[in-house]
Amino acid sequence: MDPIARGARAVGRGVREVLLTAAAIGGVICIVLVIMAYAGGFSLIMFKTGSMTPTIPAGSVALVQKIPAADVVVGDVVTVDRVDALPITHRVTSVAPAEGSDARILTMRGDANDVEDPEPYTVADVRIVRGSVPGLANVIVWFGNPWVLGGVTLAASVLVVWAFWPRREPDPPRADGERNVGGEGEEDPVSSGALRRDRRS
Repeated sequence: MDPIARGARAVGRGVREVLLTAAAIGGVICIVLVIMAYAGGFSLIMFKTGSMTPTIPAGSVALVQKIPAADVVVGDVVTVDRVDALPITHRVTSVAPAEGSDARILTMRGDANDVEDPEPYTVADVRIVRGSVPGLANVIVWFGNPWVLGGVTLAASVLVVWAFWPRREPDPPRADGERNVGGEGEEDPVSSGALRRDRRS
């Protein structure tokens, strides 16, 4: 086979393996996140504002876990739900028991803010921040675009078809330097005819 063609085939196989590996890793990550969501109460939240800068800047994505408010201590960064408003994620500055229940009264403040939030929060459970990745929110929003999502789906389908499409490998060179005229397992009509003439003579 031509060295250039052989090199192109090798590059193609390498690219295919890299893309399939990346797709497999992405699938594993999705499966792990689903298991964590159902088994451990984990979820992801995106930060649109910079009230927690520099700890969690705007555009970050945080991994949060639902826990009882009784487990919260001062210094935790938690997300609490609010009536008629979006959830808020700030650092806890004080914790007090709520009379007659397992709920807690939390005062909170963003790391970038000079004052605490206007009102305390009475909650039975919260979502505590376990970690965050800066800038990931923009990537998630970009992938959420219908055109991008459709393109990714189409590209993944093409990749799977390309990876598993049957290919005919070239015949390996023979050790004696002769070429194969027929297909694999077939006789060369020229050489077989010559052999029969030799036997008759």
